[in-house]
Amino acid sequence: MPEVDRAAASREAVRKRRARATVKASIASGARTALDVLDTATREPAGIEGSIRVTEYLLSIPSIGVTKLNRILEALEISPVKRLGGLGRLQRDRLREFIVERQPKRRRSRLVVLAGPTAVGKGTVAAYIRDHFPEVHLSVSATTRHPRPGEVEGVNYYFVSDEGFDRLIDQNELLEHATVHNAFRYGTPRAPIDRALAAGDSALLEIDIQGARQVRAAMPEATLVFLLPPSWDELVRRLVGRGTEDEEERERRLRTAKVELAAADEFDYRVVNDDVARAAQEVVDLMKIHGE
Repeated sequence: MPEVDRAAASREAVRKRRARATVKASIASGARTALDVLDTATREPAGIEGSIRVTEYLLSIPSIGVTKLNRILEALEISPVKRLGGLGRLQRDRLREFIVERQPKRRRSRLVVLAGPTAVGKGTVAAYIRDHFPEVHLSVSATTRHPRPGEVEGVNYYFVSDEGFDRLIDQNELLEHATVHNAFRYGTPRAPIDRALAAGDSALLEIDIQGARQVRAAMPEATLVFLLPPSWDELVRRLVGRGTEDEEERERRLRTAKVELAAADEFDYRVVNDDVARAAQEVVDLMKIHGE
């Protein structure tokens, strides 16, 4: 290897080592939760979080020392040489459950986030809740896309221009916002949510997965619910049957949906939308549990 390449490789190794040390220090100080680091490693196994050894990760958690470490790894059936990004699904699930059980028990808020892949029926389930459970405050998102047939301003969405959306961001009036399917922007107005929670009401956000992650970062006490289709074939059928996208757009959304489905493990609960009324009732029941 040429001298210049060796020097560059050495600098990159130092950079990554320092980045890993920063992540571990943030867990130890409480600046980041161990669960957040694990979820990031799951989403980005080749990233800094994914490159951290499980042993180093566990030792960065307060109250876990070398004495406990081997016992924990043995119970979780994880090799000490494993890195977070290289864990198998079952190993990751066991580690996540272990971390969740160690977190201090806290009262969750009445805020529930409903997310899931495209065409899974998030809007249909949310509309059912709006029509049948009036005690639930259903957040109305702002979007830069045009209304679909039958959609009503202020009921389904607030339809705004790109300039108007920029103003909402600049004035910090959105709890979360994201560009969805590399096309239009969506965001949740903050003020109605704050008012509903201050009044002791339940609030439901029906948003995309990017937005759900932002809400989790801003309000860790929120409960995240992932809406699943009964099967992949059913998801395809719903998207094609909807008839609101051309063939190119459908193919793009299906590619996105495959990626989105992999995010289900990041959520607190998973609800299968095999029947709208049943799925809506399950979501409302979760809101009651965490609002008590």
